[in-house]
Amino acid sequence: MIAKSLYEALPISYITIGSASILMLEQRAAIFFAIILFALGAKIYDMRSQNRRTDPLKKRKAGKLPDSLYNFIPFIYLFAATLVFKLYPTIYGAMIGAGIIAYSLYILIKRSSYRRHALTESQRYPNYY
Repeated sequence: MIAKSLYEALPISYITIGSASILMLEQRAAIFFAIILFALGAKIYDMRSQNRRTDPLKKRKAGKLPDSLYNFIPFIYLFAATLVFKLYPTIYGAMIGAGIIAYSLYILIKRSSYRRHALTESQRYPNYY
């Protein structure tokens, strides 16, 4: 087993390494594999996030987008920001990319408030059961 701190950091590490590789590398094959690494990091993060949801099903609002697409919106924005940085290396591209990244992080932070493990009674009070 790996340490919990390392385990929790893996999806963010995959996304970060994938984004940095997209920005720095020029070979098409390397960029292709960087995109795959980014997508796998986003998928792992989403799977963990969905597993940790604590908000009741009744309170969840039905949106216009399917859940499979809705869950990946922050990562789509993050990928778009990476492409803006790569394709428009000007001050305006940097400002637009930074704005998109800020919005992506805002969505992730907002969603994280409902994504914590719910403890059972026996986990909360181990001496009573």
